[in-house]
Amino acid sequence: MRAGQGKIEMHGTTVVAVRRDGNVAIGADGQVTLGDTVVKAKAKKVRELKDGAIIAGFAGSVADGFTLFEKLEEKLERYPGNLTRAVVELAKDWRTDRFLRRLNAMLVVADREQLFLVSGDGNVIQPDDDVAAVGSGGAFALSAARALKLHSTLPAVEIVREALRVAGEICIYTNQEVTVLELKDRK
Repeated sequence: MRAGQGKIEMHGTTVVAVRRDGNVAIGADGQVTLGDTVVKAKAKKVRELKDGAIIAGFAGSVADGFTLFEKLEEKLERYPGNLTRAVVELAKDWRTDRFLRRLNAMLVVADREQLFLVSGDGNVIQPDDDVAAVGSGGAFALSAARALKLHSTLPAVEIVREALRVAGEICIYTNQEVTVLELKDRK
């Protein structure tokens, strides 16, 4: 993450999430870079939490992303059934704790009803259109996912896959080795 003139830029991955028709999917590419060198192509940057009831993905430092997953799981244990409270409490800790505020990552977190983007500057954003993306290719994936959601009948999981494909064709920090997790409507 590089801060410059109030803008935060993530270099290293793309994560995109879409909620549609009671289903939610989160996906990420698998590329890990150190500087301008690709060191891994098939990293898993998305994970199921809370026994598969919640899915999350991170963009940024791998160790920091995994640390945030652990902290989020702690909050989910403390506030069972209340994803909103869990992510707000995580963001508060992330912003104020000396150790956590140095973490270089962003999260996208979802359950069947809600979708959040969470950052270390205290932001907890619930997008109006149930589409969120972060990372170096996030703007490309977000644009593709919004267009596909608006102008197609594709399910959430396919929108995520296609948005990641588009981002991978444009962003040099994003590859085509994607992992997508889905929570389906229980109906």
